[in-house]
Amino acid sequence: MSVVETVTDLVTPILEEHHFELVDVEFVKEGKSWYLRVFIDKDGGINIEECALVSDQLSEKLDSCDPDPIPQAYYLEVSSPGAERPLKKEKDFKRALNSYIHVSLYQPLEGKKIYEGNMTALSKDELTLEYMDKTRKKTVTIPRKQIAKARLAIKF
Repeated sequence: MSVVETVTDLVTPILEEHHFELVDVEFVKEGKSWYLRVFIDKDGGINIEECALVSDQLSEKLDSCDPDPIPQAYYLEVSSPGAERPLKKEKDFKRALNSYIHVSLYQPLEGKKIYEGNMTALSKDELTLEYMDKTRKKTVTIPRKQIAKARLAIKF
């Protein structure tokens, strides 16, 4: 079982108890350090005290595991997904309908691998974005299986 799967299993009951939602878990090496990041949310947004509460409870659970699921030293970070929240689950995409999003593709579609625009339609197989190409408004329909990453975006 991977670190992400193990942590997901450990943190889920904590989040359910407090009516929080798990947005994402990542275990990444940056420079010489490892980071275990747990992104949580709830309706109306999550605050720093709630992040600290989950961090303390998850830390206790991780420390009590034998054998240790994460043998190397790491930093635990529990936070909000922020304004540019990733879109991973079906409900994330549904919640983002009619919102401004950033989409990265595995292969170019109509000559582009990155699109930013308003998601105007969503089905189980594709999504439609309205975006600006220089001064012209365009529409693109993107097969969902071609999406490498998607997230909410801030329009400037």
